[in-house]
Amino acid sequence: MCGIVGYIGPRQAYEILMNGLRRLEYRGYDSAGVALIGDNGSLNVYKTKGRVDHLTDYCSQKDVSGCVGIAHTRWATHGEPSARNAHPHFSQSHNLAIVHNGIIENYADIKTRLQSKGVKFESDTDTEVLVQLVEYMMTRKPLSLLEAVQTALRQVIGAYAIAIIDKRNPRQIIAARRQSPLVVGIGHDEFFLGSDASPIIEYTDRVVYLEDGNIAVIRAGEQLKVTSIHGKEQALEERKIDVNLGQIEKGGYRHFMLKEIFEQPESLTNCMRGRINAEGSSVTLSALIDHRRQLLKARRIVIVACGTSWHAGLIGKQLFESLCRIPCEVEYASEFRYRNPVVTKDDVVIAISQSGETADTLAAVNLAKDQGAFIYGICNAIGSSIARATHTGTYIHVGPEIGVASTKAFTGQAAVLAMLALCLAKEHHTISDELYGKMVKELTLIPQKIQQALKTNGQIEELAKVFTYAKNCLYLGRGYNYPLALEGALKLKEISYVHAEGYPAAEMKHGPIALIDTEMPVFVIATHDHLYKKVIANIQEVRARSGRVTALVTEGDKLISQYADHVIELPETMECFQPLIASVPLQLLAYHIAVCKGKDVDRPRNLAKSVTVE
Repeated sequence: MCGIVGYIGPRQAYEILMNGLRRLEYRGYDSAGVALIGDNGSLNVYKTKGRVDHLTDYCSQKDVSGCVGIAHTRWATHGEPSARNAHPHFSQSHNLAIVHNGIIENYADIKTRLQSKGVKFESDTDTEVLVQLVEYMMTRKPLSLLEAVQTALRQVIGAYAIAIIDKRNPRQIIAARRQSPLVVGIGHDEFFLGSDASPIIEYTDRVVYLEDGNIAVIRAGEQLKVTSIHGKEQALEERKIDVNLGQIEKGGYRHFMLKEIFEQPESLTNCMRGRINAEGSSVTLSALIDHRRQLLKARRIVIVACGTSWHAGLIGKQLFESLCRIPCEVEYASEFRYRNPVVTKDDVVIAISQSGETADTLAAVNLAKDQGAFIYGICNAIGSSIARATHTGTYIHVGPEIGVASTKAFTGQAAVLAMLALCLAKEHHTISDELYGKMVKELTLIPQKIQQALKTNGQIEELAKVFTYAKNCLYLGRGYNYPLALEGALKLKEISYVHAEGYPAAEMKHGPIALIDTEMPVFVIATHDHLYKKVIANIQEVRARSGRVTALVTEGDKLISQYADHVIELPETMECFQPLIASVPLQLLAYHIAVCKGKDVDRPRNLAKSVTVE
């Protein structure tokens, strides 16, 4: 959840670290800090509660010299957001400083043991326990920093990405990871460190992704060295990253979220490029070519995901069952991993995660893998932990998503699930050639139909002013649009802090209808499909209770406007692709309501982009 940046080389580190923190602030923004080994050999740690800009102000009159440093932006787990609990953390002697992303599960036991040895603690965090343990290992017997880190990490239970510096050895950073991402950028006689590639791409396109259990020894003027926690040297796999700086800038938009909503025609085109042929008549996924036997023998598909990705999985379930006639279950990864699920070698488990680092989903992958299932990953981040842990998979290729509330990743995930379902249905002969061709062709038209849907932005911006007062909202949909009702409600909750719930429209009368009155806005996805008349009846039920209805309808619909207070028209498409288009106005609605309420859209409270802890 937190963001880590590091630098060592010939340049002054401070500005590089600050720029990196700003790029990683979407990962956490409760507090921020920086540690620098100064030109005079001192180890200076500066940290503040709040955002990176607060840290910059705080450091304006400080000594920020030095060519080696580490920095951190925090999403609080142990200890309240405060300067005291912010990273980096000193060791007791103030010789060492550490930054950490993750959770040390046995920190309390280690802390008690260290306190019995006379070690004093200055914070409430699990992270400080780790740096104190490392120093204790160095003082108990003469160990190098690397050896002490290896020894300490063998005692640690939990997830971590860490970077440690020692003022007595100012030409070295030790970095390690387990279940939290960490990437090393390789420059000319310099190295960069980041929780992901975004703080690095400004300086180099050469990176090494650390694997679980690996420790990087980063020394100025030397080759990068990677070992295991047991001291075994590891082979390096250097990669080139193809993200450009423009992709992680706002590009004239007020917020990243708005930019990413408007990027969806392009991002979906990129998602389908090379997978749907130029004629728009067939879909090819390399995963199905390389692993045809394992995928076709599946007797059941299990989708594991969290949050928005779970909603995309619910759309996938309907696609797989309708087109492929394969039973499909959608599980919250956080529950799946703890309920002793029945998983067999005849199952295909599909793990969906934008970041590819979601801790619960990664744990679910490992559990299913241990039980013999074939694992298929759907991720956005290339080289991520889930992408490496799965047997095969498909990248959604929608580009970096910086806004905490996911938008283009949702449509990318749904599009990949649709392409996978079409491929499997074709191979299983459960779809006619006519329907297959029609669906593939329609999928290629979705980007331009989303472009049309984006023209509702002005209308929605005005509507948002009407709903700014709302304290509770209800979202209703049926069939393929039920998951979209859940997703629309989630978006509103995430960024405007308005309580909202999504329901299958027919379930409303089984309880939620008691909530409806003149103060309860109800948003209904009522596009043309086989349940259209049923949805009209549900709208009438709301109206009979004086509810205020805003309906998303198919372009040209004249009937629903008789019952709804507001109507948003959308381009017509096939029923199964309606969520791809209808998600756009719901994203815009949440965005504009949040803006009207004066909320920080890109950095909503208590949230972070990459959930690498339980």
